[in-house]
Amino acid sequence: MAEDRGSAVRAYLGELQRSLCASFEQLDGERQFQLDQWQRPAAAEALGGEGITAVLEEGALFERGGVALSDVHGSKLPPAATARNPGLVGRAYRAMGVSVVMHPRNPCVPTSHMNVRFFSAGDIWWFGGGFDLTPYIVHEEDALLWHRAASAACAPFHGQLYAHARKTCDDYFFLRHRGEARGLGGIFYDDLNAQAPQFGMPWERCFEFMRAVGNGFRRAYCEIVARRHAEPYGERERRYQLYRRGRYVEFNLVFDRGTLFGLQSGGRTDAILMSMPPLAQWAYRSPDAELDARLLPYLTSQRGRDWLQATGP
Repeated sequence: MAEDRGSAVRAYLGELQRSLCASFEQLDGERQFQLDQWQRPAAAEALGGEGITAVLEEGALFERGGVALSDVHGSKLPPAATARNPGLVGRAYRAMGVSVVMHPRNPCVPTSHMNVRFFSAGDIWWFGGGFDLTPYIVHEEDALLWHRAASAACAPFHGQLYAHARKTCDDYFFLRHRGEARGLGGIFYDDLNAQAPQFGMPWERCFEFMRAVGNGFRRAYCEIVARRHAEPYGERERRYQLYRRGRYVEFNLVFDRGTLFGLQSGGRTDAILMSMPPLAQWAYRSPDAELDARLLPYLTSQRGRDWLQATGP
C-alpha cells in the first residue's frame, strides 16, 4: 500500500513539473528549461534518491525560474523535519515534492513560489505545501485573483481550510528581524494527514488537495504574468526590485524550512539554492521612499488582511 501511494504521488509530481515548465516556457517565449536529471545512491546516513531540476535563466520574461522535482530517502530525518515532530527522531524516511520559484525580469510582474510535498516515515505520512506571491509593484486585483485561487483550492475540502492556511502562510513568510511580510501571502499547510486536528483527511483526500494546490497555482500565476508582462518599467523600478529581492534572500537563508531541510540532509546545494534571484542588492536605506510608501503598508500594517474581503489598504 505504501509503495502504491508513493508511486501515485511520484507520477503526479512528474506531470506537474512538465505542465509548469511548458506553461512558463510559453509565457517567456524565448528560453526553455534546462533539465538536470540526477541520481544519488544512499550511503550510510547520507541522503539518497533522484530527481529532475529544471532551470530557466536569462529569458525574455523570466530572469530565473526553477521547477525542481525530488524524490529522496534517508536513514534518519534531519532536525528541520523533527523539530515539530520529535517522535520521528531517528526514523528512516522518504520525501518527495515539486518546488517552484519564478523571478521575472519586469518589476511589474511578481515573484512567485509554490511547493507541494509528501513525507513518509514508516507507517506515518503527511502532506505539505502551498503558494505565495511577492510583488514589487502591488496591484490589488492580482492579489484578489491569487487569493480567490487559493480559496477555490481549499473550498472542497473544508469550509475553514482557506482561512487557516492563509493565516499560517502569513505567519510563516514573515521576516521577524524586519517586521515585514515577505509578500502578499497565499496558503501554507504542513503535517496534513488523517490525524491532523480539525482538517484531518484520509490519504486519498490529502492527495487530492495536493493536486488542487499545484494546479490552482499554475492557473493563477500564469494569468497574473499574462496581465503584467508587457507593462513598461525603467531603471527606477528595476533598482527597487533588486533592493526588495534582498528580503527574499534573507527569508530563504534564515527562516525557510525547505532550505534548511535540504542543506541539513546533505542535498544538492545548487538545486536547493536555485530559489535565489540571479541579482539582488542590499542598501543601508531604501533607494525609493515613494515606492516604499506604496508597498510597505501591505507588508506591515496590512499584513494578514483577508483579501477576499479587502477593498483597499
